[in-house]
Amino acid sequence: MAATHGSTPAAWTAVVICLLGFCVGAVGLVIGSWPTFWVGVGLLLVSGIVGKVMQAMGLGGR
Repeated sequence: MAATHGSTPAAWTAVVICLLGFCVGAVGLVIGSWPTFWVGVGLLLVSGIVGKVMQAMGLGGR
C-alpha cells in the first residue's frame, strides 16, 4: 500500500465534501425536505469529481 494513501489534499477535500453531503442529506430526511436531501446527494457526487480532478492536478496519490 502506498505511503500517501488517504493523506493527500485531494483525499481530504473529497472526504470533507462527502461528509458535508451526508450531513445535508440527513438533515433533509429528518425535516422532510426532499430538495435538501437531493442537494446532499449532489454533494456526494461532486465530492468524487472534485477528488478526481484534484488527483489529476497532482494533489493526490499516484
